[in-house]
Amino acid sequence: MPDPSPGLESGPIADGFSVDRWLGGRLALVQPQGGHRVGTDAALLAAAAGTPEGRIADVGAGVGAVGLALAQRSERASADLIEIDPDLARLAGINAARNGLQARARVLSLDVLRPGERREAGLADETADCVVTNPPFFKSGAVRVSPNQGRARAHVLPSAEGGAPLEAWIRASLALLAPGGSFAMIHRPDALAAILAAVDRRLGALALLPVHAFAGAGAHRLLISGVKGSKAPLRIAPALILHEADGRLTGEADAIHRGEALVEWGAA
Repeated sequence: MPDPSPGLESGPIADGFSVDRWLGGRLALVQPQGGHRVGTDAALLAAAAGTPEGRIADVGAGVGAVGLALAQRSERASADLIEIDPDLARLAGINAARNGLQARARVLSLDVLRPGERREAGLADETADCVVTNPPFFKSGAVRVSPNQGRARAHVLPSAEGGAPLEAWIRASLALLAPGGSFAMIHRPDALAAILAAVDRRLGALALLPVHAFAGAGAHRLLISGVKGSKAPLRIAPALILHEADGRLTGEADAIHRGEALVEWGAA
């Protein structure tokens, strides 16, 4: 489950919703007070994607946090916020307008696993310069599902033909990516085998960056980046440690949460 972002400043907006200042106040996000909330995973993914230009596809965008952060970071970027949940998609549209990004953000409420739905929505394959995604972390039946429908949808992958939902999600995301385009994802380290199977020859310059809650602890998140069509080999990037022994954020993690730093992928 994603950790709440340290320093997220919240205030009520209406019953069941709050408006939160995220990434050091750079974005104002309206989101449900219950259910899935923007957290550390979103901050890490936004920082991992760098400063992309052109069209960004945020697959599983939720309330639009990552795609909007990237569009805000570069005036030469626009974002497709792709979200199956119509209520979250509506909030993504509200957040685009609230942050003055409505001219450069398009909200698409659809199932990304269905090519027909993508085409009907005008979402053509191989047109995104950058794809970012924070897929649900669990397969159906692997965990006890939350009674909150929004939280359940955010955490549990929908079933897919062939019985490999994460692989289907990644392949659908990569179908949107243009040759030479960049890809960034966050997931659990124990999903690495499935991730590599899904990426198989679709990406090169693949980089894996382990994220640890504390020094000496096992990695609890994995950041993945790559370039479509590249022939560069896979590499392991330097690990990111989130907390000091006393629980405070490390300097690097704090700067990422405040929107002041990007993830350091190290030299290729």
